[in-house]
Amino acid sequence: MTNVKVGKYVKTHGIKGEIKILSDFKYKERAFQKDNHILIGNKEFIINSYRPQQEYSLITLKGIENINDILPLKGNYVYINRDSLKLNALEYLDSDLINMKVFSNNEFKGLVSDIVKINAKKKLLVVNSKYVPFELIKKVSVHEKKIEIEEVIGLL
Repeated sequence: MTNVKVGKYVKTHGIKGEIKILSDFKYKERAFQKDNHILIGNKEFIINSYRPQQEYSLITLKGIENINDILPLKGNYVYINRDSLKLNALEYLDSDLINMKVFSNNEFKGLVSDIVKINAKKKLLVVNSKYVPFELIKKVSVHEKKIEIEEVIGLL
């Protein structure tokens, strides 16, 4: 059972316990589905409802009907069990890219050591201490643990 970070509880919305989660998680529509179990801090909750609002995900939780019941957990990260996402063989999480082999024109370029975000939106792979924009990814093979990127002379 592996928990995956899907966002951060940053605000409340109204007085009935609805919360705002800041999330750029790729599969947040799956993560925040009704009846999914999530963790906020070390407490487990069941999602009652979900709706997107700008960059936020607004959710209500079963058993929480008052802002005071959830306010103490504000600032905590929100996690979900990876199995709840029901990823197929072609789908992956950003964290799955760590330690994958990177190739360009069938030439090995290195391993992904990290994924960083710049300006909270732009994602970059870190390969050989150099940054590779996600936009250059042509293909990801989860099974082979391999990433094919477009050739950019002088990048790697």
